[in-house]
Amino acid sequence: MPSIDDTALYAEDQVTDQANKGLSISLPYRPPYRFQAMLSFLEGRAIPGVELVADDEYSRTVRLADDKGKELSGCLRVGHDVEKQALTATVSESLRPVWPRIRERLRNLFDLDCDPEIVYAALSSMKEIVPAALVPGTRVPGSFDAFEMAVRAVLGQQISVKAASTLAGRLVDTFGTEVETDIAGLKRLFPRPDQIVRLGEDIENQLGALGVVRTRSRTIYELAKVFAEGSIDFSASAQVETEMKKLLAIRGIGPWTAQYIAMRTMGWKDAFLETDAGIKKALSPYSPKEMLELAEAWRPWRSYATVNLWNSL
Repeated sequence: MPSIDDTALYAEDQVTDQANKGLSISLPYRPPYRFQAMLSFLEGRAIPGVELVADDEYSRTVRLADDKGKELSGCLRVGHDVEKQALTATVSESLRPVWPRIRERLRNLFDLDCDPEIVYAALSSMKEIVPAALVPGTRVPGSFDAFEMAVRAVLGQQISVKAASTLAGRLVDTFGTEVETDIAGLKRLFPRPDQIVRLGEDIENQLGALGVVRTRSRTIYELAKVFAEGSIDFSASAQVETEMKKLLAIRGIGPWTAQYIAMRTMGWKDAFLETDAGIKKALSPYSPKEMLELAEAWRPWRSYATVNLWNSL
């Protein structure tokens, strides 16, 4: 895979104080950047009470532990400064001790280290298959919280995006923690893995009462144990193929879910979801086997091909 030197981008990250408003972080990117497409993706999958897209900004609640293990909470919002070619994040004053980690997570969530020219050139053959699909500046949405994203992925199996967000909202309302923020609508923290593990063998009844089917309830429980134990590496430095095998060993996680989780939490750039309903629609009338053959030309950037195809619908 071609390497991307992001040293310059990190060097340009700027943090400034805003009186009574917390910290303002400028996060540069290589242009172009399709910020509205990113917002649309995140808005459709936003967890009520935890995430919000409004007024051309993405906002969310945050809970992180500082270097001494003390849990800090607050919120942040992210907008776009077109002229500066940067995203701008405003972070609660309460989160000041962990702002470097917040910066890292935001760079992951918004795929800010991407070199769009390299990606666009590598995917040029897409124009022969779906002419309008390939758009310069398309990014692969990552995640701010890997556990939250993985649970949301399981909840979304075989149901609509909207229905999955509804279920996630119920889970947060029932098991999440209240938090005060200055952003209307943001009031809950997504439950930690250990909070889900503590539900124990009764998890099927607990989540079943929210409308989550038994098999997915059990899968969420097993995922929570994996996160609590740290037995799978969900970081951007993970050996993706190795970690996906561990994910596939969890009952209820198949190839689609494993690849999707890897794409969004581990920053895997070469996922291709040939069984995905949206991909099937975008590449109709090709069969899944034919789609995989076409996608060979898009390695090692098939995740970007996937997102471009989704955006084309």
